[in-house]
Amino acid sequence: MPSSSKRSVRPVSRRGLLLGAAGLALAACQPRDGAAEKSETPAAGPDEGSLAWAVAGAWRADGRVRDRWRHPIETLDFFEISPEATVLEFWPGAGWWTEILAPYLAGGGGHLYAATFQVDRSADGAASNMATAQIVARFRERFTGNRLYGDVELTEFGPTSGPAAPAGSIDLALFMCNLHNWMAAGIAEKAFADAYAALKPGGVLGVVQHRADVGETQDPAATNGYVQEAFVKQLAAEAGFAFVASSEVNANPDDTKDHPFGVWTLPPESLTAPRGEPANPAFDRTPYDAIGESDRMTLKFRKPTA
Repeated sequence: MPSSSKRSVRPVSRRGLLLGAAGLALAACQPRDGAAEKSETPAAGPDEGSLAWAVAGAWRADGRVRDRWRHPIETLDFFEISPEATVLEFWPGAGWWTEILAPYLAGGGGHLYAATFQVDRSADGAASNMATAQIVARFRERFTGNRLYGDVELTEFGPTSGPAAPAGSIDLALFMCNLHNWMAAGIAEKAFADAYAALKPGGVLGVVQHRADVGETQDPAATNGYVQEAFVKQLAAEAGFAFVASSEVNANPDDTKDHPFGVWTLPPESLTAPRGEPANPAFDRTPYDAIGESDRMTLKFRKPTA
């Protein structure tokens, strides 16, 4: 596995990395105010219960603005989703994908596990515990006890978490633009191992991730948010997965990947200063807004049947 880096990485505590990653993952899919009412029903359109229906749902009024970059129907179709499937979503954040997956699976007799951020319950983890617990609490409030979303089952994923779902129970596991966060926190290998354990033989692991240019040296902490496609394939192979296919559905050839604040310079984060610093109103966002969201690999892996 590559271990060299093009830049130096300032040491950061694992707790700090996890908390920062949780905040970024939340920001990346945080809706403004689009939580669904418990009795909300979709407007007329695609057949109720279909994937197109779930994507077009009125409860996604805020989330749909990103569909042109995330291509939810094409992406989930590529990952072989079906309405009766049992699906495991790792680190759903505020629930951008969950608001599609949950109604679709609830209507088709499927089931959704959401492996949220692991809450630090150690004696010296008070700050991390509070912030992470708040994120998880907001997710739980939005997606549980809601007829539209069905019975979403919350688990955890983190450095010391247990199974993300019962062993051998999952048809499809999803890593949606979180691998760089797990690399920074030193838990990328655990993510692949946990997904492998949860999947049924023949089950699919779907990975969407900001894509680094071919030939660059992989930063082991992925400090700019971009990851080599070959590196992802290597991690998957080491966990036991077989590579099936790739799709260019989430590619963006306009992404130059040399942005001053990493991938977070681009929408939707749209940073104008380094992370953790105040916004810079003088920063010219014009070229970065014109690029749109990042260039992303879309990879499908399968757990062997024997």
